[in-house]
Amino acid sequence: MAVSARQVKELREKTGAAIMDCKRALVEAGGDEARATVLLREKGLAKAARKRSRVASEGIISQYVHPDNKLAVLVELNCETDFVARNQEFQALAREICMQVAAMNPVVVSREDLPPERIENEKAIYAQQSQGKPDRVVEKIVEGKLTKFYQEVCLLEQPYIRDESKTIKTLIEETIGKLGENIEVARFVRMAVGEGREE
Repeated sequence: MAVSARQVKELREKTGAAIMDCKRALVEAGGDEARATVLLREKGLAKAARKRSRVASEGIISQYVHPDNKLAVLVELNCETDFVARNQEFQALAREICMQVAAMNPVVVSREDLPPERIENEKAIYAQQSQGKPDRVVEKIVEGKLTKFYQEVCLLEQPYIRDESKTIKTLIEETIGKLGENIEVARFVRMAVGEGREE
């Protein structure tokens, strides 16, 4: 099926994908822009998965300070080359992650960063709360509550504050698909005035 240059241009503007990728997606989707967008996203995530093994040793440290100067965030976002580190889209991603940390106060970057004893402790609490139910039911309840716990404390698993249909991991993977390099959150620090002090 033939697609017009206008259709390709519009899809490129909406997704940021390469012209030929937009054209192929539109042809595959029979001219349906919504379907083509989904195809591009799927291909971008597949590309991102392949790039995950590559070393990301360049990058930037981005910061956010709340207007009242009582909350600040630093995020180190890594990529593979200095060229991408200077890219506006990469820098915008770093700023968005700073805003996410400021708003949602995650504890760690990913679930792998949580101490195993913390996870076991959470499981024990959820199992205790579900006492008296059949084992299969308890297992499902614990699994569900653990998933919710990860979404609260792990940055990559949190719903993105501007679009809750995406996680921060998905947001990063979409940018990997567009920029063609592995991108990783190395670390973050969130500071709020008076936090951690005894009353």
